[in-house]
Amino acid sequence: MTTDYDRPRHPGSAGPVAWGPPAAPGPTDAPAPGSGAGEPMGPLVRRLWRGRPEDPRWARPALLGLLLATALLYLYNLSASGYANSFYSAAAQAGSTSWKAFFFGSLDAGNAITVDKPPAALWPMALSVRIFGLHSWTILAPEVVMGVLTVAVVYAAVRRRFSPAAGLISGAVLALTPVAALMFRFNNPDALLALLMALTVHFVLRALEDGRTKWLVWAGVAVGFAFLTKTLQAFLILPALALVYGVCAPVRLRKRLVQLALATVALVVSGGWWVAIVELWPAASRPYIGGSQNNSFLELTFGYNGFGRINGDETGSVGGMGGGGGGQWGTTGWDRMFNSEIGGQISWLLPAALILFVAGLVLTRKAGRTDPARGSFLAWGGSLLMTVVVFSYMAGIFHQYYTVALAPYVAALVGMGVTVLWEERSRTWASLTLAAAATATAAWGYVLLDRTPDYLPWLKWFVLVGGLTGALGLIFVTRLGRQLALAAVGLSFVTSIAGPTAYTLSTVNQGHSGSIVTAGPAGASMMGGPGGGGMRGGFGGFPGQGRQNGNGETQGQNGGRGFGQGGGFGGFPGGGMPGGNGQNGTTPQGNQQGGFPGGGTGEGGMRGGRGPGGLLDGANVGSEAKKLLEKDAGNYTWVAASIGSQNAASYQLATGHAVMAIGGFNGSDPAPTLAQFQKYVAQGRIHYFIAGGGFGGGFGGGDRTGGSDAGTQISSWVEKNFKKVTVGSSTFYDLTRKSAG
Repeated sequence: MTTDYDRPRHPGSAGPVAWGPPAAPGPTDAPAPGSGAGEPMGPLVRRLWRGRPEDPRWARPALLGLLLATALLYLYNLSASGYANSFYSAAAQAGSTSWKAFFFGSLDAGNAITVDKPPAALWPMALSVRIFGLHSWTILAPEVVMGVLTVAVVYAAVRRRFSPAAGLISGAVLALTPVAALMFRFNNPDALLALLMALTVHFVLRALEDGRTKWLVWAGVAVGFAFLTKTLQAFLILPALALVYGVCAPVRLRKRLVQLALATVALVVSGGWWVAIVELWPAASRPYIGGSQNNSFLELTFGYNGFGRINGDETGSVGGMGGGGGGQWGTTGWDRMFNSEIGGQISWLLPAALILFVAGLVLTRKAGRTDPARGSFLAWGGSLLMTVVVFSYMAGIFHQYYTVALAPYVAALVGMGVTVLWEERSRTWASLTLAAAATATAAWGYVLLDRTPDYLPWLKWFVLVGGLTGALGLIFVTRLGRQLALAAVGLSFVTSIAGPTAYTLSTVNQGHSGSIVTAGPAGASMMGGPGGGGMRGGFGGFPGQGRQNGNGETQGQNGGRGFGQGGGFGGFPGGGMPGGNGQNGTTPQGNQQGGFPGGGTGEGGMRGGRGPGGLLDGANVGSEAKKLLEKDAGNYTWVAASIGSQNAASYQLATGHAVMAIGGFNGSDPAPTLAQFQKYVAQGRIHYFIAGGGFGGGFGGGDRTGGSDAGTQISSWVEKNFKKVTVGSSTFYDLTRKSAG
């Protein structure tokens, strides 16, 4: 196997390392026949197919094939997820009908309250719905586009400094990462965040090539919009990238510092314009900032969505999962990315990526300060390490799907490391390192697959035996003939991606909805949820193929029965919503025994109100309830109000009319207050109050970390003063009709 570019066989031995394409042909260089060089701009299809003149003929068709395959994979069975996370889908629906809701990221077109994030991730969905109408595909197809673009960006960044083969490997690894297949088909902000983070690294690497300021400024712009996607998570990679550029850029130190300052200005402007408008806008004429306790986006940024995620002090949040030690939302520590909660989502090639990162630094150790290959390893590797460290030790809210942020970094390191070590395979340590990476991947793949023993039991043995066989071949690759060498490489690659590919296929083959979703087959992630898997005040079944009986207990494989000391019963979730055999965690009587969501009455447990819906997923809106809310809907700003955003979102998506989410996502925001709600009712702006949902009933055991009890006050006031209307299994209160009592 030969390389496509003329690179030194011993990096760092004489001058800078030269991985990457050669310089463009000069005036005396004759372009390759049929390359398109020297021709006027031809048809777009021809240029897309041929690619760069210096690339081999197969490179561009292979890239287009990879992008097409990624798109088809992610589009497959897309509508099975319905509206996915109804919280964000409702906000997209609101933004499609109200430009004010679009700008602020309001959950409803009446602009009562925003989602608990800035709105950048909502804008593509809202525009799609405005143009094509409300449908599962119009909500989720933009996420698929983001996934394909992320694969393209990672390919471009890696190919530019290494080779098309490196770029293709990186793109394939990214596309087949289970959590990437999950989140690029789901409507949480993480898809756009991953795309913008990959773009940021790409722009920094472009700046490292020639020290041009514009690329660093573009990197700042990308981070700014990433901030408008998921606030401070966008800043995790900044220390690593700033240090890499400050040390490795091919310009004088003074200019480097000026460029970094300009990039900071670009970041502040691109991310701060929206914040400035929101903070300066009169609070009385804009929606309440969801997730905050004082109607301030800055408080939301640095509190609930900022440092609270690090130290666990998140006012208004649920009191998280106990876990085996450490943080409230699962076990913290250096091995968090590898444990049973997270490992199957992202860690398949993480050991190999770390090995190859170190190998890349060793390979370029003697290169000059400005060596672009070493800069690439430092940028991608530094971004990976910074994010892993923060994710591993953050004590606040943490979900498995956050790890999609790691996928571009892992993929790039694998593609770069494998190809450069292959080129240096004549050096004993390089072939041994390749073998070590293959061995680590095979062994770890076996461990991950063994955690789901009923899932393709033969696959773990194929991964282990095939991987170790391929690794053995890599050790002696220089002594093997061409055919055997290629066979060893092929076997190592196939066994390395077999596990994540199987998990990815399982992921796209099923729908995902609600607030907490995981990739892979049932039981692939054993992280418990509130009221299940270690919630303070109760613990129950893990996700799995369990079933719920009428007492709110979870039974079945990977589920287990969960009893909670002082916290009632409740699995989370196992083959259905926790508790009861009614829809969305309700018993036939509409009550759940200490489960989650949907409330409950277990002593010391969480009480979330009575009725359908809850914190993590919304209600199943029946035709009778929909008809009730749609009657005279045009006469009201909000056809209904409900405690908690998920419950409100379900009714809003079903009817197409605004539904007020009292207290925001957790039902713990002071919006509206009882006095404000009473004013809305007196003005005739709200038709119905929907019983249950969120944490409106408060906490028996005090497991919410502070926040407002306005939802409880409103619920009590409504129940005492207005007529109760029962439709199917749902309970409403008509706010235009006083009760007889």
